[in-house]
Amino acid sequence: MPQPKHIVVLITASFNGEAQRLARLLLEQRLAACVNLIPEVDSSFWWQGKINSALESLLVVKTKTSRLPKIIELVKGAHSNTVPEIIALPLVGGNQDYLDWIDKEVD
Repeated sequence: MPQPKHIVVLITASFNGEAQRLARLLLEQRLAACVNLIPEVDSSFWWQGKINSALESLLVVKTKTSRLPKIIELVKGAHSNTVPEIIALPLVGGNQDYLDWIDKEVD
């Protein structure tokens, strides 16, 4: 099966200011066409052998699959967590005009 051309990348940030800064970096570097920011997500997770919880901000990034390595590099370098959540989901379809717009806006 061929790799999809477009993806949605989910990134959590420790606080809203960090999420806004990451969104701005992704957009300024033309790694994303659009970033939605959900300011308060109640997260529960395993970390260092214990269950933890935190209020985080969630970025929903629309981009091209080819840009994922650069997104990972940028976020890891700018994020406050030692192991930031950066996961990509394939877009298997959608409004073709919107997908064309992503192509136009992402380098």
